[in-house]
Formats: sequence, C-alpha cells, structure tokens
Amino acid sequence: MKPVYTDITLPVSGMSCAACAASVESMLTSLNGVFSASVNYATSTVHIRFNPLQVTLDQFQAALKPIGYDLVISAGDDDETFEQLELKRHNTLRRRLVTAAVFSLPVFVISMLWHHPSSPVQWLLLALSLPVIFYSGQGFYLNAFRLGVRGKTNMDTLVAIGTAAAFVLSLINTLFPDFIPGDGINAYVYYESAVVIITLILLGRFLEERSRGKASAAISRLMHLQPQTAIRLKGNNQEEVAIRHLLPGDTVLIRPGAVIPVDGIVVSGGSWIEESMMSGEPVPVFRKTGDKVLAGTINKDSVLQVTTLKTGKETTLSRIIAMVDEAQNSKPPVQLLVDKISAVFVPAVILISIATFIVWALIIPDQPLTYAIVTSISVLIIACPCALGLATPTALIAAIGHGAGKGILFRDA
Repeated sequence: MKPVYTDITLPVSGMSCAACAASVESMLTSLNGVFSASVNYATSTVHIRFNPLQVTLDQFQAALKPIGYDLVISAGDDDETFEQLELKRHNTLRRRLVTAAVFSLPVFVISMLWHHPSSPVQWLLLALSLPVIFYSGQGFYLNAFRLGVRGKTNMDTLVAIGTAAAFVLSLINTLFPDFIPGDGINAYVYYESAVVIITLILLGRFLEERSRGKASAAISRLMHLQPQTAIRLKGNNQEEVAIRHLLPGDTVLIRPGAVIPVDGIVVSGGSWIEESMMSGEPVPVFRKTGDKVLAGTINKDSVLQVTTLKTGKETTLSRIIAMVDEAQNSKPPVQLLVDKISAVFVPAVILISIATFIVWALIIPDQPLTYAIVTSISVLIIACPCALGLATPTALIAAIGHGAGKGILFRDA
C-alpha cells in the first residue's frame, strides 16, 4: 500500500545558528509519521513531509517548544504571527545587546589597565559582570540546558560552557583567592573574557538577523503588491471587503490608480494597465471588455469592472510569490553537505576542548592549572559554525530575492 503523506512548510521562531536547524530537524524526524524535515535557517522555515494520520501539527509544536523553538501553526495569518514572534525576539536581543555593551565596556577597560587587578577591583569587575551573565547571557545558558538534557547541542552550548567556565573560575578566585593550590598558580580573574564574548556573540547575531531580513526583503515587496481589500459590486451597491472574502464570479470595481486585487475578466470599461511587474514590459497595455487582468497590476486612468476568476493564493502573483518562496527554501547539494558538517561540529569542538584541557593539565604539568582551563575555554569560544551554516543560504536568498525584484525567477536553488 502506498504511504500517505502531506508536505507543509511552516515558520520556525527562535533559531539562532546553523546547529539550531539541525536540532529542529532531529526533533521532528524523531516523531512517528514524519518522513523528512528540512530546515532553511536563512528563511527560518521548515519543510515537513509527514503522515497526517499518525502525527499532527500540534505534536510538531509540542516537540520543539521544550528546546526553545516555536513552530507557527496558527489557523490565521501565519506570516503575521511569525513576524510578531520574530519582532519580539529581535527587540529582546537588542535590549540584551545594549545591556551587555554598557556593562562590558568598563570591565574590558579596567581589565586592560590592570592585568592582574587587586581584590577591590575584582569585586567591581564581578558587580559589573553580573548583569551581562545573568541577563544578557541567560538565553545561551537556558537553551544549552534545554538541549543538553535531551542529549543535543548547538552554538549556545559552546558559548554557555566557555563563558560559564571563565566566570566560575573568576568567581572562585575572587571569593577564595587561596582555594586553588599549587606552585605557580595565581588567582587571576577572566571576567572580561566572559562578558566580552557574550557581547560579541550577541552583536554578531543582531547583525546576522539584519542580513537575513534584508535578503528576504524582495519577496516581502512582492507580497505588498497585493491589496488587502477590494470594492465588490452587488447590484447598485458597493461594499469594501477583504480579499479573502471574494469568490470566483464576484464583480469588483477598480478605480483609477488602484492596484487590481484579483485575476479576472474586464466586463465594463477600458483602461491602460501597468503590467511591468508581471511581464517586464515598461509601457502600459490597454485592456478593454473581455480582456484578462492580473492581480498586482495597476489601473492607470479609467474605472473598470472586473469579474473575478481567481483570488488569494490562486492568483498569478501569489503563485509567483510561492515559487520564489519555494526556491528560497530549496537546498543545493553544497548546502546539504554544510548541514551535515554543522550537525557534528559542536560535539567535535567540545571533545577537542576536553582533549586540550587534558594535554595541558596532565601531559604538560609544568603549566598552571588555570592555563589548562583558559586554553580549553579558548577552543570553545573561537569555534563558531554560524558563518559555515549561514553564508550559503543567505547568498542564495539574496540572489533569488533580488532576481524576483527584477522580474527574474529561479525555480530552485
């Protein structure tokens, strides 16, 4: 018997790195009835092929929420719901970035002026570091914990382990400067490392989200070509209705200068229509009774009455938008390879960090224990797979979206 399956593409909110995409895919594919799940991190969407008789959309959402991601499955306007979630997340990210920058700057300056600060200065550095660690950086630690209890990792895991280790070591050396025994071991503090790393990672994510937003701007401009309302004629009466309430066969009134809201046939009047965004032809075309007009084109100079053929997602413009969206969500072979690398990158870095600590602490015992800790932390911090997972999809989105804005459409990546 041939398996029953349905394909659906849904927005995912909360992803912050390429490893997040791998975690989302892994959680979804672990559900019974899911044949495949492919996340496009650059567009924050996931394409799922599943058996609707075995698994539901609510189960998808329930699987992702415990690890810090939210799947938009509302019955209303998915795009609007997703935009609200992302706007809220973006505002939170900006507040945390500003807080981190304000408190990190004095910590950095003081640490550079006094490389080995005295006890009173250490207490000042501790006080300035607390808002960065427990407010600006809380997202890293919470996400790392949620994933860790399920045996998964992402970029937050690296940041959380590295900064927490630097902060805890500094805290111990501030509170108990004689606690770590051994010849040649000094009670150094590394508050600036923890707070500056959090600030730079937050800054990188803030700039990254701006880049992703600009890359998707072209398809947003296409969507805004669609008017939200139309004037429907019923006998001699006119009523303004939402586009989604129009049905095939309804007659709509198109005033001069208005954007045509539906695909339809002109039943009364004649006018010049600006169709450049559909055909690429820069010169307006005259349409009269019996001619077809398309949603998204502009009525230039006369009143038209148009009988509706297609509305909403069935119009030519909506199908173009869907094609561009589908192309942006498709993956070329090189991206599939990048996804595989990103999935194992974080665990590999953690293992390398542990090996680094063992080498410096046990095999080369002449070095202080703190040196082994700092070197292992350094491995965690400098390893950032974000560029690896972001560069290829962002380049594709920018190219496909820019092409759509110029009237050039790509079917897939």
